[in-house]
Amino acid sequence: MLRLPFSAHSIAEGTTFTIYCKRDFLTHTFKIIIIMNLITKIPFSCYVIGLLFVLSGSLANGQSKEAVTDTAKKLPPALPAAIKPYEDVVPASARKLKSFFQVDIVKDKYFLEIPDSLLKRDILAVTRIEKGNGEIVVPLINLGYDGDEMGRPVISFDRIPGDRLALRSVNFHNVANDTTANGLSHSLENNNLQSIEVIFPIKAFNKKAKSLVIDITDFLNSKNMTSTFAPPVWGPLDIFKFQVPDRGYIEEIQAFPDNIEIKTVKTMVNESKSSTIELNTSLLLLPMAPMKPRLKDARIGFFSNSYVDFDVDSHGVGATRYIQRWRMEPKDEDIEKYKRGELVEPKKPIIIYIDPATPKKWVPYLIAGINDWQAAFEKAGFKNAIFGKEAPVNDSTWSANDARHSMVVYKPSAIENAAGFNVNDPRSGEILETHISWYHSVMALIQNWYTIQAGAIDQRTHKPELDDELMGQLIRFVSSHEVGHTLGLEHNFGASSTVSVENLRNKAWVEEHGHTPSIMDYARFNYVAQPEDNIGPKGIFPRIGDYDKWAIEWGYKWLPQFKSAPEEKDYMNKWIIEKLASGKQYFYGSQLDPTTDNFPLNSIDPRDQSEDLGDDAMLASSYGIKNLKRIEPHLIEWAAKPGGNYDRAAALYKELVGEYSRFMGHVCRNIGGIYETPKTVEQQGPEYELADKAKQKRAMAFLQKQLFTTPYWLMDRKLYLVSPLGFNIVTDVQKKILASLLSSSTMARLISEEDGFPGKAYTASEMLNDLKQGIFSELPLYKSISMYRRDLQKTYVEAVIALLSPKAIGSVNDGLSIIKAHAKLLASEFKNASAHCSDTITRDHLVDMYERLNNTLKPKVQ
Repeated sequence: MLRLPFSAHSIAEGTTFTIYCKRDFLTHTFKIIIIMNLITKIPFSCYVIGLLFVLSGSLANGQSKEAVTDTAKKLPPALPAAIKPYEDVVPASARKLKSFFQVDIVKDKYFLEIPDSLLKRDILAVTRIEKGNGEIVVPLINLGYDGDEMGRPVISFDRIPGDRLALRSVNFHNVANDTTANGLSHSLENNNLQSIEVIFPIKAFNKKAKSLVIDITDFLNSKNMTSTFAPPVWGPLDIFKFQVPDRGYIEEIQAFPDNIEIKTVKTMVNESKSSTIELNTSLLLLPMAPMKPRLKDARIGFFSNSYVDFDVDSHGVGATRYIQRWRMEPKDEDIEKYKRGELVEPKKPIIIYIDPATPKKWVPYLIAGINDWQAAFEKAGFKNAIFGKEAPVNDSTWSANDARHSMVVYKPSAIENAAGFNVNDPRSGEILETHISWYHSVMALIQNWYTIQAGAIDQRTHKPELDDELMGQLIRFVSSHEVGHTLGLEHNFGASSTVSVENLRNKAWVEEHGHTPSIMDYARFNYVAQPEDNIGPKGIFPRIGDYDKWAIEWGYKWLPQFKSAPEEKDYMNKWIIEKLASGKQYFYGSQLDPTTDNFPLNSIDPRDQSEDLGDDAMLASSYGIKNLKRIEPHLIEWAAKPGGNYDRAAALYKELVGEYSRFMGHVCRNIGGIYETPKTVEQQGPEYELADKAKQKRAMAFLQKQLFTTPYWLMDRKLYLVSPLGFNIVTDVQKKILASLLSSSTMARLISEEDGFPGKAYTASEMLNDLKQGIFSELPLYKSISMYRRDLQKTYVEAVIALLSPKAIGSVNDGLSIIKAHAKLLASEFKNASAHCSDTITRDHLVDMYERLNNTLKPKVQ
């Protein structure tokens, strides 16, 4: 996905759980989240998702006695009515839809016929919005649009005493495959009873089909975990307090060979406002025998499902993770050809259809982005393995609701984003289908990116709107990236760090290899290339690269010689070691938590960064700033439209400052950075290495020159006169980077590194001294201090004061001692400089800073 405040799989791939809590608790909690969001600038949605997981964890072992759901109030009666003859319940006039379950429609009643053979079989229930309502869109999390997934619980039907069927929710969190007489699987089964969500009385028996008949009408019209928003979407976000049963109905049920599609209309009421939404629930019968899974490896980036595995460690439990991938197998008649290394077609290729609502001129580019992955699958031994196609129109045999079909869903939304999700079998990670969300305004986002990052080297950007061909190629790149996610690939934020900055300016090299070996990186466009390098689009655009082809080969290579995932482990480990040794372009660097695949880690590895390029952030950013200086004076000119205003120019300026801010962040990560390279015991070298001290000092020198020395070149007075923009968005970048350097976490890390890497670390004292010398460079010369520098210096002093609290760094290490010594030195320099300064405002400023520090160091006794 392009820009989301949390991982693409944080909701779509999360384990389903239910949370019960009082509304007042949520109200107060969300108020606290909003305040913390304003203070920390951490995206609001990260707090929301974090809250969901905290609540789910605290309630995992039980639920409140007061917790009563609407579903519980609407359950069918506990004691069944007398079972009637089949013909009385399902008369000959009934409309019968055949799938793995038969659906019988009798007037306004809906019955399911469940064969005995399918009792206790796992069924995946995927609910999506069929027709959305702007009243219930959740903007920060992008939920509420046509095609958005609301939940995917696994259910099963189980016959229980009293001629009843229980619908159970099924989870696969705990795993034990040892089925021997004393194997743990027996004990686990006895301690992992699946929850009953609803009980249905059996209405009739179909003796001929050996099936049980139940009435699902009331259940589908209720608020339930199968065909409504599944937790955590419904409860914690409290989108609507109540669902009103008499304002909803079953719109339609369709039956296909492998799935049943249920379309329902729900109305929710919140105080005096009501909103109606149409949902589509797909019931998919999961295979009796799951696909052979493949174990995740931290050295290559695949999304995965996690399990507590009682078989991993004979002395305890371990975590097992299966990667998410499509089932890719050769046809029976081609197995020997495949084994000989010949390219063969798979039994079932991956087909992704384009939403008919998509503007026709963009369809070829979206399809091209899908088809670009064919070359990667050839590395795994399969030709014609993936296709993009236009969805059939006016074809009664084809339905977008059919869960067998994957789609790019075009959303008429102002959200500047695109996101690729998949639906997978939670038992094995087998991807069953995908829905790629394509928001209309993503094109505004990529136009801004390209104009700012490539405007200095591509004259096609020097106009208010890009030509269709250029925009189409940008769409193709985004399409390829999102399709990569639907194939199971995570972001590889370390890929671009394997390319030297010199090669980014080498026309022949970069046009042959691309500026990053992975389209799954957030490498965007080649902002390092200079005009004199004469680099064309092949050296500017991302493409499917060497890492991507290797990842697909590793994830999709068919290995029939191994009967299980554990049997593959040694082979796969050796394969990865050999591949990594063959070239640095196969390196994988993730910002996803390896234990959840969901939340971004606060990584300290300078290689694993979003939207950076090259192996040297200082050099790459220097070239990037040169290009920004070429672009900035022309923003008004390039954005001008006859009869238009200056909003477009203002948007480009914000994007330019955002790019400048990213450059500073890329450099800042080097200070206190540690390289983290996952390895197995067979690999040589350490997993953790300290960033070179000289490189860290270069990073500090860069920040002093390019950031903390006021960047007046970004002060566009012409633009300020015609738009509400101000220079404060630039000074905010200064404050953000300064806050990072003077944070308790950075100080603690530098102190720890000094202890762990004696003589090699850039120490906290050295960092503070270098930072002070640059930001307060006027003091030794008694020079006047400009307004912007005074503002920056006050920010510095306030950050030091915050660190003087014993709780900020911790009184058990040297942090507080170092900060106190630094504060005392600063205070004495302020006092001395103020006595020699002739400029009144500068003197007042110095006295103010001295008093702030002194009052903190020597507080007056009340």
